[in-house]
Amino acid sequence: MALRDRQQPVISLHGVTFTYAGLADPSLRDVSLEIRAGQRVLIVGPSGSGKSTLARCINGLIPHSFRGRLSGTIRVAGKDTSRARISEIADCVGTVLQDPESQFVGLTVAEDVAFALENQAMPLHEMKKRVQEALDVVRMRPHREQSPHDLSGGQKQKTALAGVLAMLPDILLFDEPLANLDPESGRQMMLLIDELHKRLGKTVVIIEHRLEDVLAMDMDRIILIDDGRIQADLSVAEMLVSGRLEKAGIRLPLYLEALQRMGATYDAESVPVTVNQVPRDGTVQRAVQWATHPRKEEDLNRGAPVPSPKPPVVEVRDLGFAYPGGHAALDNVSFSVYPGERVSLLGHNGAGKSTLCHLLLGILKPRHGSVRIHGEKTDGWSVTEHGRAIGYVMQNPHHMLSQDKVFDEVAFGPRNWGLAEAEVVQRVEEALRICDLAGYRHWPIHALSFGQKKRLTIAAALALRPSMLILDEPTAGQDYRHAREIMNFISRLAKAGIAMLVVTHDMQLALEYTDRALVLAHGRLRGDGPVSKVFSDQSLLMEAGLQVTSLYRLAERLGMADEAESLIRRFIEREEASGETA
Repeated sequence: MALRDRQQPVISLHGVTFTYAGLADPSLRDVSLEIRAGQRVLIVGPSGSGKSTLARCINGLIPHSFRGRLSGTIRVAGKDTSRARISEIADCVGTVLQDPESQFVGLTVAEDVAFALENQAMPLHEMKKRVQEALDVVRMRPHREQSPHDLSGGQKQKTALAGVLAMLPDILLFDEPLANLDPESGRQMMLLIDELHKRLGKTVVIIEHRLEDVLAMDMDRIILIDDGRIQADLSVAEMLVSGRLEKAGIRLPLYLEALQRMGATYDAESVPVTVNQVPRDGTVQRAVQWATHPRKEEDLNRGAPVPSPKPPVVEVRDLGFAYPGGHAALDNVSFSVYPGERVSLLGHNGAGKSTLCHLLLGILKPRHGSVRIHGEKTDGWSVTEHGRAIGYVMQNPHHMLSQDKVFDEVAFGPRNWGLAEAEVVQRVEEALRICDLAGYRHWPIHALSFGQKKRLTIAAALALRPSMLILDEPTAGQDYRHAREIMNFISRLAKAGIAMLVVTHDMQLALEYTDRALVLAHGRLRGDGPVSKVFSDQSLLMEAGLQVTSLYRLAERLGMADEAESLIRRFIEREEASGETA
């Protein structure tokens, strides 16, 4: 692409306001922005801020697929999106959604990648060439004959990306590409996106909550949107020191938070955009003092797991399970979870986390070993009996939602239990308020964003008040403010005696909101201990397809790898003491 062309905006919005049909308030308000060809732009903002609506403006779904009132002008690759056909816009903008399964239509990976090309009646030889090239780019050719639904999370994202690349768009739009990926898969996805930009010169627009993970790729700009308006459009360094991210509920990278707590201050010229840019001069001494400073006894005990005098809620002994065909999904797994414990369940995609949860819920029956709930062996229990003790929130909210309206979804379980309507209403209102959905009680569920639907499923589980709650990626797709509110409430439930098993890829969440971590790798339990110890064991995390946090990398950068556990524990204690967590 010629230099002159790269100076021209490939995406431009001027005075854009959009209100969805049936809603009174606009989701975008007088939005104007320009993105030049070849730029790498990150769009961040709280849940419900208008990010998804902005993405729909860029890829043409607004105004073609979503009804509502639109004013202002939107031009993509020189085309007025109000006048161009959506197929013309799709030729220019390839979109990869946060839920890649919703994009799959083919029976095999190759068929799925070829689907859009078939709709264009492309000659077979050209189609095969395009599909092969796209699969090669994302390194998925060996999986071309597999069903997309049998792939890992990272492979599903790559398949969806291959389907987009086969159309040869100049603009790649990613909507929460890391939301359902384990840390290692997320790192690989960001490396792939970076490679695509460098090799193919694509314009890259990423909408993502996991700010720190995206910044592993060199981004040109960060656009902050809130309340439907663009609040800031700055370089990465300028945005990190502006204070706007924190104000909007977007979390800074962990290493930067730790440095600030050590007393470090930065401007746009000096801020380390990555942990590898952290200067060593003077910082080492401050870090050592901060990590090893004498602490009060109550602070030392604050983040430590407290042994429960009560019997365990769940006991798992020598648990094993194999799917048809003989593949051992779990092998001799043993642990207990006590009332009030906050336990994170970590591991790579395919490690056995979902299988373990399904065994705890009675959906699957073990090949050997046992599950006891409140001391009772559950061999003959029904799924309903399991469900009265253990609540479950799935990773994908679309797999749980069954009603038309928000209120009815949360009321569904309590009503099925035969509770009095007054009690149902009380539980629903409480759960909606906790999950910041009280103002949406009468909304149709289809009008909610993905993040709002996620909070809705959590509200539905909370309304049943179980003894133990299993949360599968409870904060996926959530901004930091909403994630913190949800996890603060979950922590309060833990203090009231409810056990929490949090299945997550979010290492920050596990670090700050759980006392203990279980680490699965290839069906075996490889680690069980306090999060500060587990998170400083690099070899264990690597085996489980996880990434050490930037707190560990900060310790390495400062030559303090042996003090990493102390630094991580100190960070947790400061979080607890400041009231930012439980």
